[in-house]
Amino acid sequence: MNTPALPDPSRTPADMPTGPIATSPTIAVIGLGRMGGNMARRLRRAEIAVHGHDQGTPLATVAESGVRLHDSLSSLVAALPSGRQRLVWLMLPQGEPTDSTITRLAPLLAAGDIIVDGGNTHYLDSIRRHEVLSAQGLRFVDCGVSGGIWGYDNGYCLMFGGPRDAMDALTPIARALAPTPDTGWIHCGGAGAGHFAKMIHNGIEYGMMQALAEGFALMDGHPDYAFDLGAIAESWRHGSVVRSWLLDLSADALRSRDALDHVAPVVADSGEGRWTVDEAIRQGTPAPVIALSVMSRFASQGHATFANRLLAKMRGGFGGHAVPHDDA
Repeated sequence: MNTPALPDPSRTPADMPTGPIATSPTIAVIGLGRMGGNMARRLRRAEIAVHGHDQGTPLATVAESGVRLHDSLSSLVAALPSGRQRLVWLMLPQGEPTDSTITRLAPLLAAGDIIVDGGNTHYLDSIRRHEVLSAQGLRFVDCGVSGGIWGYDNGYCLMFGGPRDAMDALTPIARALAPTPDTGWIHCGGAGAGHFAKMIHNGIEYGMMQALAEGFALMDGHPDYAFDLGAIAESWRHGSVVRSWLLDLSADALRSRDALDHVAPVVADSGEGRWTVDEAIRQGTPAPVIALSVMSRFASQGHATFANRLLAKMRGGFGGHAVPHDDA
């Protein structure tokens, strides 16, 4: 398979908007790590003026792309053009880092200015922030962003929530960040809708990943067949109903028979899968596949150890079965 190379600041991907776009805005981006930094770089490729701030160390290629860096929020906001609504886009960890930044940022802005939260934030937090900032005359937009480290080359999928009139100012930004100017971005609805859509997106992602992993595990475990898992995954990429980017990544991971031998069987969870299951319970809407995929991740992290030990003891107690013991 042809896995795309890591983002290269020296070239312009074929599908990336180049040159100035109509009514080109100026934007401030706070949080210039792998996601925020590459988003800022993609905006610069579209000749959108970008001012940036990061409390840590920005992605190394950000300054090279022409992003003007600032060492404080006050300097950042002061650099934005006066006389029109100002745009500030946050790409920060959810929770306290985003809350504290918004608290310090809001007094620096004026009525009508727009704050966008593009981080992986719970939609209920976005609704709360919308209410607080609206009372101050500011417009708050929540945006679910998907694309990962490949977004610089391939574009980002953007799910916006919040006041629709804010999209007039954000449309040039969305067109520059998306895979093409007219695809891959959408205004989903009112406050919180963008982050809600992204939460469900990630829950679906959990289930799809789990199904692929379990299917290949079943093939790997059959005693009579020496499946070439990489070749099977590659064949599925062409014409199969399960073809997807996740299958592409699986095919890449399975190219050699021993590719997984030194990978620890531990799968982290970022939180959005948990939030999706919480929402299913809140609604009373069944989502068993997503729920089980989240539980499987918990098990991989060692959280099933106590329960499994207790199960072994119960089985030994009622059936006289041998109870295995750790070597240590």
